[in-house]
Amino acid sequence: MTTIKIALEWFINPDHLPMIAGVELGKYKEAGLDVKIIQPIEHYDGFDDLKSGKIDIHCNEPLHLFEHHFDGLKSMGCFFETRGGVMMRESSVKKLESNQPIRITTPASNEVTNKIGFEILRRYALKNGFTLNRENVTFVQTDFWHLNNMENDESFDGAWLCFYNFEGIEASMKNFPNLFIDQYLSPYPNFSALEFMTTDNIIKEKGEALCKFIEVTNEMASFCRKNSDDARKIYYSYTKEEPSLLMDNIIKDTIPRLETDIKSDDMRWFELYKFLEELELVNLTNEEYTKIWETKGH
Repeated sequence: MTTIKIALEWFINPDHLPMIAGVELGKYKEAGLDVKIIQPIEHYDGFDDLKSGKIDIHCNEPLHLFEHHFDGLKSMGCFFETRGGVMMRESSVKKLESNQPIRITTPASNEVTNKIGFEILRRYALKNGFTLNRENVTFVQTDFWHLNNMENDESFDGAWLCFYNFEGIEASMKNFPNLFIDQYLSPYPNFSALEFMTTDNIIKEKGEALCKFIEVTNEMASFCRKNSDDARKIYYSYTKEEPSLLMDNIIKDTIPRLETDIKSDDMRWFELYKFLEELELVNLTNEEYTKIWETKGH
């Protein structure tokens, strides 16, 4: 039995259903894997733990393959992708269009995320014939409860780092009027997805086990897509969460977004890399970029 420690990007949720199903149904153990799912304290904790060898796999958004790049970091492939972006309160859209000061709630306010969030709004503005000044957009760090933050504080005009399968579904159920500015409304490459990441050293040590992990995870994603009601029950059984109509609908929207052919792909996020390079947020050599996708033993 080989232990595989996986650090999530945040709290356990339906995005992680293939792993949840693999643990709950004992499929990883049947393949000789003791998979341990770890919820981090902070969003980026997994990168330090991965680099130091405390964990074997980290899952996080693909942009962090570049932002948090270190020598030996490897992509194992994407296992989930949704629409993502900035959710604007419908009544604040006119403020956006007239370049008035607006406040955006976000779980992570820093130089990188704020710059990307503004760029999404700036490109939306250019596409629709108006301009935005950076000083008129303020990002306020709160948490991931975007809808609650906007409902409880009317000074928030929007929310940034939204996943449609969560915030879009919740807004629809609550009849919360909004404009969801995603890659279809603003010309930027989508990155609202989750990648499995590991390192050269871990591949050398546990390459065969990592291959088995991906194989079982693909099977579990297929199982969830074909058996959505069973997947829903598995989710509640594993998390001990009280069932709700909201979570039922989130699970329903999430399941078709699960990948069933997880693999390292050097072209999948190439446009994203060029986008981040254009914003001067990352700068890798061709060799550094290429090595991310070279996963011998996997």
